[in-house]
Amino acid sequence: MKKVITYGTYDLLHHGHIALLKRAKALGDYLIVGVTADGFDKERGKLNVSQSLAERIENVRQTGIADQIIVEEYEGQKISDIQKYGVDIFTVGSDWVGQFDYLSEYCQVVYLPRTRGISSTVLRASAKPCIKMGILGVEGMAERFYNASKVISGMEMAAVFDEDPQKLMKFCRGKGKMAPMESETQLFTECDAVFINSSPALHHQQILAALDAGCHVICNPPMFLSIKAAGECYAKADEKELVLFEGIKTLYFPAFEHLLLLVKSGRIGTVKDIDVSCSQVPEDMDVVSKDKYKGSFYDWGPTALLPIIKTYETECVDCQLINFETDDFSYFTRGLLRYPNATAAVRLGKGMKVEGELIITGTKGYLYVPAPWWKPEYFEIRSEDLRNVKKYFYSYEGDGLRYMIYSFLHIVNDSERVPLHTRAEVLRTTRLLEKFNEGQYTTLEM
Repeated sequence: MKKVITYGTYDLLHHGHIALLKRAKALGDYLIVGVTADGFDKERGKLNVSQSLAERIENVRQTGIADQIIVEEYEGQKISDIQKYGVDIFTVGSDWVGQFDYLSEYCQVVYLPRTRGISSTVLRASAKPCIKMGILGVEGMAERFYNASKVISGMEMAAVFDEDPQKLMKFCRGKGKMAPMESETQLFTECDAVFINSSPALHHQQILAALDAGCHVICNPPMFLSIKAAGECYAKADEKELVLFEGIKTLYFPAFEHLLLLVKSGRIGTVKDIDVSCSQVPEDMDVVSKDKYKGSFYDWGPTALLPIIKTYETECVDCQLINFETDDFSYFTRGLLRYPNATAAVRLGKGMKVEGELIITGTKGYLYVPAPWWKPEYFEIRSEDLRNVKKYFYSYEGDGLRYMIYSFLHIVNDSERVPLHTRAEVLRTTRLLEKFNEGQYTTLEM
């Protein structure tokens, strides 16, 4: 029996897929079809898949062409599958010519012509309206947000506004259809969704204005500085049936999603302590230090609290903060948080440097993420027996922003989809930010 294997995502299965599967089957007697897992697609930066793994497998099964369906979950699995199943021929579409020549050491490699004029990308584009996205504020993450959005279908970067006309025009240079707006109001009117990339002090009113104008909102953290502001904005989002989304990109890295799943599965036992550190020493520290909202706890707080909030899933019982500051600017914040039967510690620097690692300690072992943990690609689970260290690698594309934008877009297009960062979690973070913003900390001079 001559065995043939092929792989694909098979999103929105169409006649091009079916034609390719038929050609693959004709090469031998038995066809194995590998369908890519959601996580594997995400790690490779393929972020436009519309259907779940279960739906895609079922669609392939219903064609009746595949003799066996398997799931492709990791880089390098193709060699393993070829050896495991005794495959004679590996085949894939001609748009991959040369990419899999290395497999010829294990079996025959055949590149098949694809059906012209149809693709899943085209079908996805026609199935859902294109979201016109705007940017409010051109400093900080604006440039990276724009670049990340270019690899995601279903959205168009349409407009931008900044209070500084010179910075606005400089940002728009070389960005094609990205149009400069004359006001926030015009920006909100021209767009379906907006990325609010301004000072946290302005978020409350800007979010309300955007929602009032009918815009979905993705906001740079911290989204709120008070529970009252959060309540008003969420109420407005509900009234308008719009998405209000806090954009903490760390949450959407494949490695971070997996480490949370491992922690919640009990792999390190019951979590009793979390130690998290974040820091940055900007080159323009003299400029940065003139804006209190760029200080340590404002800048790093939502990110640093993320593994704590996601793991404990309850309110903080007590929070003690010590803050090093000068002229109302926070250079370093140390916090000790107490939860029911658990603790957490944070060290946050802006203009002071610490080792940016994450350690989650449990009763059976601990999970360790090296610096910079907030852009995770690798982590370890360690126990008493140091010979039994488990190492996990999860690659990502770009700087991680594309995963966050993709998640936002999916929620905009599917009102039933549950966000990874819930309102309850945002509110738990906001309570701690409100405490800090009201000056409820011990002050030490720099």
